[in-house]
Amino acid sequence: MENKWLRAALPALLIHGSIGTVYAWSVFKQAIANEIGASVPSVEWAFSLAILFLGLSAAVLGHFVEQDIKKSALLSTTFFVVGMIGTGISIQQKSLIGIYIFYGVIMGIGLGIGYLTPVKNLMLWFKDNKGLGTGLAVAGFGLAKMIFSPVMISLQIKVGLSQMFIILSGIFAVMMLIGTLLIRKPLDWHERALANKFNPMLLVKNPNFIGIWLMFYLNITAGLAIISQEKDILTGLIDARGVAVFSVASITLIVSIDAFFNAAGRIGFATWSDRLKDRNAIYQIIFGLSLFMSLLAYFLPNTSMIMPIILVASFFLINAGYGGGFSALPPLLSDRFGMKAISKVHGIALTAWAAAGLSGNQLASFVVHVLNMPYQTVFIAIAVLYLIAFCIARWVVKPTQMLIK
Repeated sequence: MENKWLRAALPALLIHGSIGTVYAWSVFKQAIANEIGASVPSVEWAFSLAILFLGLSAAVLGHFVEQDIKKSALLSTTFFVVGMIGTGISIQQKSLIGIYIFYGVIMGIGLGIGYLTPVKNLMLWFKDNKGLGTGLAVAGFGLAKMIFSPVMISLQIKVGLSQMFIILSGIFAVMMLIGTLLIRKPLDWHERALANKFNPMLLVKNPNFIGIWLMFYLNITAGLAIISQEKDILTGLIDARGVAVFSVASITLIVSIDAFFNAAGRIGFATWSDRLKDRNAIYQIIFGLSLFMSLLAYFLPNTSMIMPIILVASFFLINAGYGGGFSALPPLLSDRFGMKAISKVHGIALTAWAAAGLSGNQLASFVVHVLNMPYQTVFIAIAVLYLIAFCIARWVVKPTQMLIK
């Protein structure tokens, strides 16, 4: 049956809905540290490695994804599931190195291949609404945390941490294999060899690509910096009587709703970009909105009656813009560089994610722990990043094309 929902949207949600659980890291990182007798900062490197290898594998294996999406979906499934199983065994053996290798390197490679695999296919099936298509794919990546976090917490309590990874590996294997069986490019699309050999050096020297890479990197860095501090910022907000404004239950609810806004932003902003004359304008909207909310959250006095509302609204809108930055990227790249080698181009652009995965959390940690400043100071730090990103989107990234044929 040739149906874009069955051959493109559903497989994308199954694949991205599995690998997107990497963002549920905070649910079990403390438990891993306790289980193997290591510090949380040392365990955190597993997540950083996973994001690093996501970006690197996407950049290196973009050509493989172009050639055969069924094989790339299967390869992604293999790496991701083996990484999950190996992580569970490494926890049993109390091996931090094993966790680095399986969760960080092997699972990270599965993340990179799996992230790329459905994207071009969606843009081919949704050729008149590319933003909607890519939004559907990466929405699954955003929703995975919201859906599977409660499952992970429940499994940790019932069967233990290491068994949680083993059980989830089976669930994700089934989901991703179904996605692999269903995914297919449109019958009227035939991959043809490029007229000229793809030269990544020409791409990375292109001013448009440099600008897109930088604004993508800045959006992720700023987003991760504030998202990583949400719980601490909400916990530290005290009213005039010296009483905490947010309870543990309300903070948990807010963080869960964040995941919804992250996913909604992935669909909403990318779909909005389909209606704009130049898709790059959607990034200007994202950066302008995020900049305004960051400044408002920083300069509004803590004692203000509306401060709790502004804080929560800031988290929701920054999360939406963070997610939207991911989904709007492939259509923007296809507008500037064409569809012929979009997986290669997208893969190289995702190295910005790899770099931001290392710098986002570190920026927040530097402000709070090294400079010894309040958590809320992170807002002014990311406001500077959003301002720079807005300037790049407005004056560096132009509507000129360098089509790869």
